[in-house]
Amino acid sequence: MAKKDSEGGILDTIKTIFWALLIAGVFRTLFFQPFWIPSGSMKDTLLIGDFLFVNKMAYGYSRYSCPFSACPIPGRILFTPPQRGDVVVFRHPSKDVDFIKRLIGLPGDKIQMINGVLQINGKPVDMQPAGEFKEVMAPQGPQGLLPRCTNAPVGMGDTCVKERFTETLPNGVSHDILNITDSGPVDNTPVYTVPEGMYFFMGDNRDNSEDSRFPQSVGGLGFVPAENLIGRADRIMFSSAGRSLFYFWTWRPDRFFKAIN
Repeated sequence: MAKKDSEGGILDTIKTIFWALLIAGVFRTLFFQPFWIPSGSMKDTLLIGDFLFVNKMAYGYSRYSCPFSACPIPGRILFTPPQRGDVVVFRHPSKDVDFIKRLIGLPGDKIQMINGVLQINGKPVDMQPAGEFKEVMAPQGPQGLLPRCTNAPVGMGDTCVKERFTETLPNGVSHDILNITDSGPVDNTPVYTVPEGMYFFMGDNRDNSEDSRFPQSVGGLGFVPAENLIGRADRIMFSSAGRSLFYFWTWRPDRFFKAIN
């Protein structure tokens, strides 16, 4: 009897694990996907160590909605087009990795950078000074990345400074961007015309972001197909500045449950 009870207990445990994994998989596929910010390309909107859930219902579903791109979905279903200014998680068109950037260019738009100022359809966006963004020059996150600074060179432990501006897009969406220089490789670009079914993305940390300003022909992101969209980032759930989640003294409570603009 004891042996049968033991076998029954093991079977019940296996069933519980199976259903828990199935429910978690359905939840992750249809509703929300966790995402951890690994780099500083979206500062100061998103910092290294921010943890968020991606709203996968926002744009409908594609094969990239499932883990390992396993959904047998051609193109997209239940598609709702994203809005300019959305912060979006998507699958890189040529690398098997998820990126998070801000949507700047819609299909048919003409996008250009002139002296560090974003131009959309031939008009510069409104930019207003918003003070400085300051952080300590120190390794950040599990990768130990060092920030780039306007006031470089900066010694370890000293204050790293970047210029901050509030940028307002044509549809009225406002967000902060950071600037280090106006003469970097992507501060002056040709005009990019966004093809039908494609989108143009940029990081808010404008001089420290691999984004659509780098064409795929030179190993960059280039335009992103609608199929590659995974979901919209709406809110930061947790944030830690340390190299491990367990370094509780590096947690940033002021960022817990913070809305993403």
